[in-house]
Amino acid sequence: MKKLAFVLILALAAICPVFAGGASEDDGVYNFATDATWPPFEFVDENGTLTGFEVELIPLIGEHVGVEMTVENIPWDTIFAGLANGQYDGVASGVTITDERKLTMDFSTPIANQGQVVVVLTDSPIQSADDLTDGARVGVQIGTTGDFALDDFDVDRRQYDDIGLAIQDMINGNLEACVCDSLIASDFVLANDNYSGILRVAGEPFTTEEIAIAVQKGNTELLDLINKGLEMMMEDGSFDALKAKWNIL
Repeated sequence: MKKLAFVLILALAAICPVFAGGASEDDGVYNFATDATWPPFEFVDENGTLTGFEVELIPLIGEHVGVEMTVENIPWDTIFAGLANGQYDGVASGVTITDERKLTMDFSTPIANQGQVVVVLTDSPIQSADDLTDGARVGVQIGTTGDFALDDFDVDRRQYDDIGLAIQDMINGNLEACVCDSLIASDFVLANDNYSGILRVAGEPFTTEEIAIAVQKGNTELLDLINKGLEMMMEDGSFDALKAKWNIL
């Protein structure tokens, strides 16, 4: 899913003490950052409420292990830097596990599997990622794994702060396609009445990714709490129930 250049993050990790800051040191509350632009994982609903699969998952993990865990909305372009310098304790924001990220952070047990897909208008001739050739104008959210997945394609990549902006620009006729996570695409194509009959997913996912919760490198105490909570939720059925509620396959 979302991916960021790591030069700044590596620098911050080098100068910041492990577990520096974080709400947990002040009041016993573990605070997690999320970029609320990726329904159904995290988004702000029509009432202005922060909600979604991971937004609900984090407090439930805390309940299962007897600690308080909260979620706050943080812009994606600063989210990993904030983790590195201890502004919060973890990131729950559709984070894909990558070898590059493992250098600067640790990951929980995976909470979802997905891949990158191509979203097009229903009347588009594009049938799969193989058709993204000849300088096709393709929209992505900047700094995500969808963005970097296009490195191997001969396309005119257009980067947006929010994948929803890219989708809208495609509807307005300025793009031929958009690339984003399969679960996010499902929300736009299948669950969003505003796009009913307008959008479709072209072909199968052309990447495979695991999504997990990220913590500072070496923070085994918090990581163990998260994994224990996830294990308990998987055993009592509450994890599967939450996935079903948010249509997470």
